[in-house]
Amino acid sequence: MEKPVRKPILIICGVLVLAVAAFLLFGRDGTPGDTSPEAGFARDMATHHAQAVDMAFIIRDKGPAREIRSLAFDIINTQSNQRGMFQGWLQQWKLNQATDQRPMAWMSGHGHGATPAATPGVTPGVMPGMASADELTKLKQAQGTQAEVLFLQLMIRHHEGGVQMAEGLLKLSTRSEVVSMAQKIVGGQSGEIKLMTELLKQRGAQPYPSMLKSQ
Repeated sequence: MEKPVRKPILIICGVLVLAVAAFLLFGRDGTPGDTSPEAGFARDMATHHAQAVDMAFIIRDKGPAREIRSLAFDIINTQSNQRGMFQGWLQQWKLNQATDQRPMAWMSGHGHGATPAATPGVTPGVMPGMASADELTKLKQAQGTQAEVLFLQLMIRHHEGGVQMAEGLLKLSTRSEVVSMAQKIVGGQSGEIKLMTELLKQRGAQPYPSMLKSQ
């Protein structure tokens, strides 16, 4: 009687599973795959930046103080350009701009869904720092100093979320252009958080509770 050949079959199946996983993460030629941290970061940060640009346009169109208008212009310019780079990367990597994966799935490092519980202020499936629809409506309706204060509070929290996302990418990727962009986001948005906190202080207001204190 011939002996069963289960072990070779299991080995072959295991190799195939690893090959599929490697393709999803790294693509055909070593570029990031569809479920890679780099692709997830590019997609989610593009969406995150889009909301920041929208909020900056809202406050700009209200005729705010010069320093607020200058800040809004910088956010519109910087984050629009970065968003274009994220979308360009996905095109270069031959990946779709959209995905059926949940937001922040890439923070697991393998694209399998769960955001690490140790990440303060991050809810699985939700990008950190994003303003709600109700908050955006309030910003659109607010006027004068009230609008400036609300904009600064929402944008500080939004930037804190962007910093968290960028720091998360830095723990998961060594790809040079993505790492360089994440470092720029951490540095640039951390600097703007300090500026906006001071602008709030000048208006007799405080930021929302920080999502970065425990990091």
